[in-house]
Formats: sequence, C-alpha cells, structure tokens
Amino acid sequence: MVVVVLALFGGVHRYLWCRLVRDTTAGGGVPRRIGTAAAFVLPLLSLGALVSGRAGAPFPLQQALAWPGYLWLAAVLYLTLALLVGEVVRPVLRRVLARRADRTAGRARSGGDGAREAGTGDGNHPDRSPAEPAGEPAGPAAGSRSTAAEGAAGAACTSGSLAVATTTDAPASEAPDASGASDISGATATSLLPSRAPRRPVVDPSRRLFVSRVVGGAAAAAGLGTIGLGTHGVLRGPRVKRVTVPLAKLPRSAHGFRIAVVSDIHLGPILGRAHTRRIVDTINRTGPDLIAVVGDLVDGTVADLGPAAEPLAGLRAGHGSFFVTGNHEYYSGAAQWVDQVRELGLHPLENARVEIDGFDLAGVNDVAGEIEGQGPDFARALGDRDRARAAVLLAHQPVVIHDAVAHGVDLQLSGHTHGGQLWPGNFIADLANPTGAGLDRYGDTQLYVSRGAGAWGPPVRVGAPSDITVVELASLRA
Repeated sequence: MVVVVLALFGGVHRYLWCRLVRDTTAGGGVPRRIGTAAAFVLPLLSLGALVSGRAGAPFPLQQALAWPGYLWLAAVLYLTLALLVGEVVRPVLRRVLARRADRTAGRARSGGDGAREAGTGDGNHPDRSPAEPAGEPAGPAAGSRSTAAEGAAGAACTSGSLAVATTTDAPASEAPDASGASDISGATATSLLPSRAPRRPVVDPSRRLFVSRVVGGAAAAAGLGTIGLGTHGVLRGPRVKRVTVPLAKLPRSAHGFRIAVVSDIHLGPILGRAHTRRIVDTINRTGPDLIAVVGDLVDGTVADLGPAAEPLAGLRAGHGSFFVTGNHEYYSGAAQWVDQVRELGLHPLENARVEIDGFDLAGVNDVAGEIEGQGPDFARALGDRDRARAAVLLAHQPVVIHDAVAHGVDLQLSGHTHGGQLWPGNFIADLANPTGAGLDRYGDTQLYVSRGAGAWGPPVRVGAPSDITVVELASLRA
C-alpha cells in the first residue's frame, strides 16, 4: 500500500512538473532549473512533515518542515484539479488560435492576389506574394496540421517524451523545370516516400508555448489563490455557529442551557499558543453555561505542546469545562494529556458521567483508545443512569452514534470529520461517517457534528470553515 501511495505521489508530481515547468520554460534556462529543483525538494519536505512527528524529531525541526511541507500538500491537490480543468480548455484555446491564424493568412493571400493582378510578369515569380514564401504554404490545412501536432505534444506529458517536429528540404530534382514538367524520377520517388514531404512548419512552437503558459498560469493562480484564502480562514480563527436542539426530556429549568462545543483544535507545529488564545477568547465571548472540548486537542507531546495549551486555563463557564479524548490524543500520549488538561481546569470524562441541572452529561474515550485497552465503555458511562433524565454524550467520532442510540442518549456531540476540511474531501467525510457535519437524527437520538476549530496537516480549509458551535438546549415542556 505504501508503494502504491508513493507511486501515485510521484506520478502527480511528474504531471505537475510537465505542465508547470517543462511546457512553459525553455530547456536549460534558469526558470527550468529552478522549477525542476522545486519539483524534487517540495515533495521531500511534505514527506518530512508527515513523518517527523511520529519519528520523534526535535520540535524545531518539525516546525521548520511543517509550513512548507503541509502547505505544498494542499497546493498539490488544487494545482492538480486546476490543471485537469485546463486539459479541457487547452484544445479549445489551440483551435481558437489556429482559426485566428487561418483568418490572418487568408487576408494575406487576398492581398497577394491583388498584387499579382498588378504584377509585370517578369521572371521573378510575380505570382507569389511576399507573405507567401516558397515551400511554406499557409491555409486551413496547415493550421489543422499545426493543431494536431500541438495536441500530440500536450499528450507527451503522459508518455514522458516531447513531440518533436522535423522538417526536410525538397531535393533539387523535385523542382519543376522550365517547361513546367517535373523530373519523373524525383517526383515518383518523392511520392513513394511520404517522409520526404516539402518543407513546411508542422508545429508552431510559439503558439504551443503561449497556450501552455496561459493554462499553467491560470491554474497556478487559481490553485495558489485557493490555498491563500483557505490558510487565512484557519489563521483568522473559527467563527461561532448557533444551533438550537429541542430535547423531549429536558425540564423547563434547563430550557436555554448553552453548551459551547469545540473540537479538533489540533495544536501542533503550525497552530500554537496564539491559536489557543483565539479559541479561548471566542468561546468566552459567547458566555456559555458549559464548555465541551470533544477531542483532537493536540498533535504532539506534552513536552512540546504544553505551553501552547496553557491558555485553556482561561476558559470560563458557569458549569465548567469538560474534555474527552480524540484519536490524535492516542498518537500523542493520551494519559499525559488527560493529566495536563486536568491541571488546566478542564474535567476529563473518561467513560464517565456527571449530573448537570436538568440532564446528565456523559463522555466516552475515543475508539482509538482500544489499542491501549482504553476504548469507549458505554455501559460504564451510561449503564446505571435514570433514563427519565435527558442525556448529552460527548464522543469524538460520530461512528459511535449507534451505541448512543442503544443506551438512550438524547444528544451526542462529536467532531473528528473536519467537515472534509479540503473540498472535495467533504464527500469522503460523508461516506466515512454517519454525518459529516451539522445536526442529524438517528431514532430518538440527535447527533451534532462540529467541523472543528483547527486543521490537521495543511493549515488550510476549503469549503469547510472552522467553527465553534453554541448548542442551545430547548425544553419541549417550556
């Protein structure tokens, strides 16, 4: 599987090099050399960013690799998508240019006909205009041959070789004699050997270069512009969403109870202390009654990221702040992080439950904890509770919704999906999870999935803006 992924990764980079470097620059020039070097270095940075954390590399090295490496991963996605759209535009643009050239040649021939009518008939070929040199006829047929050759050159990116146009000079024996008759031996030989065609341009290199630069430039602008906007959205911080969820068992006294739900903060080599500070300030401005941090707080160890998490101590809510583990905590030392968030004033719910005024609040470990024997335990968290009371469950992954239904949960709050994070990843998120984002219902249980407040890998979001959601509980008895 690793070999397949690496082969695909290499194939995509070769395609990008073909379209953005080889087809748009002159061989041996400085731009070609710079582009070729980047085509080798950038994927190595991306691989380094992906493996450095798991390999236990020094944190400064992780930070140095993360920005260029992860951003390039996002750039690869959107540059490739933009260039694939360009493959449709490319032949259309070539045809437009070929027709324009044909019209120009037609006007030149019309001018030549007028010149011939006014000619003197001397021996210097008065029937040929200066715009129509010998051996290089212009016209629709030539334009068609040029367009076809350009298409072959474009397809060469797949085969790994450039299409090369060759021309040959007609031998002297092919020229007509003074009487207008052709030399039989030369004409016959030439007709039997199509490779010895009269000299004519097969490909217009300037036109092919122009099309490649227009398509490549537009693709680069679209892809990199998308990355820029998506990065700005992440670094700006999450926006607040508000959702009202009616619960049949909720008493009137708890009507309007507000839970600030934040997931997938993903503190790491890129998103650090300033990111945490923005999230804490945003949550506190909503004035919640309770704060729920539903997993994937970090991508790294307490030793590296402890200072980045410290602003969490500033969270303020009347009924406190609660935390459940996500799958990334189990890649980063879950036990140490549970102790760390407890020191910061959050209450970890490890397969546990607390009673809040008007409902039960339960939390289960993430399913990734099963590798350490610390997976979700619904019986422990919910088994002995009074089912006449409403129950709100904190669980990182939406996939446990069916266990929540079986244990009579009224509302499950989750994250994990990022809403896909990078379009078209939303389609994958929807396929891999019961709900990709937003509010949904499964039997008597409602499920709300947050898109998360951070980003994993590339600090970029496209089509899935980050959020902090204020869930307001509504009593049907009110």
